[in-house]
Amino acid sequence: MEQGVRVIPYTVIGESEEVKEVPKGVELIQAPKLWNETKGKGMKVAVLDTGCEITHPDLKDRIIGGRNFTDDDRSNPDLYTDYNGHGTHVAGTIAAQENEAGVIGVAPEAGLLIVKVLNKAGSGKYEWIIKGIHYAIEQEADIISMSLGGPADVPELHEAIQAAVKENILVVCAAGNEGDGDDATNEFAYPGAYNEVISVGAVNLERGSSDFTNSHNEIDVVAPGERITSTYLNGKYATLSGTSMAAPHVSGALALIKTYAQAHFERELTEPELYAQLVKRTVPLGNSPKLEGNGLVYLTVPEHLAEIFDQSFKTMVMDAI
Repeated sequence: MEQGVRVIPYTVIGESEEVKEVPKGVELIQAPKLWNETKGKGMKVAVLDTGCEITHPDLKDRIIGGRNFTDDDRSNPDLYTDYNGHGTHVAGTIAAQENEAGVIGVAPEAGLLIVKVLNKAGSGKYEWIIKGIHYAIEQEADIISMSLGGPADVPELHEAIQAAVKENILVVCAAGNEGDGDDATNEFAYPGAYNEVISVGAVNLERGSSDFTNSHNEIDVVAPGERITSTYLNGKYATLSGTSMAAPHVSGALALIKTYAQAHFERELTEPELYAQLVKRTVPLGNSPKLEGNGLVYLTVPEHLAEIFDQSFKTMVMDAI
């Protein structure tokens, strides 16, 4: 396990001192339409990334604990501060809280378990990732979100993910940004290419496939990954692009889906059942399955929510079919 893992490459579009908005990506997947039913309360989302700025006003009340597995801060396990910004941005997309300021995440009442497996340079050892996954299992996370990847298929990493799925934990991974816009070619990054994970590709805010998004047969869904505004370092906000930004939309969506579905079925759902509930809430965009998998996550698709479905988009999708 000599090779390392890094944050999935991303582009910083800009930073802001303050904002007040529901991010466009959160709106695009229709998360606000479910907030009268659930905001993800009781869900525990483990964010395996560069840590998190725990004092950020949009995040401080959503963080329920964490652990540092990196060499930052002399490997102190209790210090999972983010010195990079990537992890803080991802965390905000998942669960930035409702506070009449800043941004709001997809599941604004979900709990964030900060598992720091990448250091200030945005890089990490496979050993750190594997330990982080097992920590999330021990902490009984509902969802593991990983916007990281590397070129190597490491059996121990795969086994850790399989162990998480066996415990009915949903594992969400960014697909990677090595794409060339051609679905005839395959670009693999791990763990995003493993069959057991929910591999997330990126689209822009106009629902077009992102040129950089990886394509292969293990892509499950797509979500907004361009010009995504979320929390950042020093209490600020930043707009970033990459599949790293798409994956946390799906992690937050699953927090909403799990709370909503389990209340509806009045029982605990298995990981395959929850995956099926996610796929049920997607719409095809007309791209190759190698680029979009089952389609764009669109939380109001089910028939029992048809009255709040965007009619114009529904017509466009049916025409495409």
